[in-house]
Amino acid sequence: MDLLTWAIIALVVAVVAGVLGFTGIARGAAQISKILFGIFLIGAVILLIMFVLGIGAVA
Repeated sequence: MDLLTWAIIALVVAVVAGVLGFTGIARGAAQISKILFGIFLIGAVILLIMFVLGIGAVA
């Protein structure tokens, strides 16, 4: 699975844990989700810049 999928899964775990009252687990899962989404976003921006500049493999 890709990084964005893992971030979404961690977000869902955080929401469910928060609803069920497991605040420590919810806080940890939310933090993991934020980190994974940030890494995904940085990677997407780098790939977009590379595409605009014409750097990289041509399909």
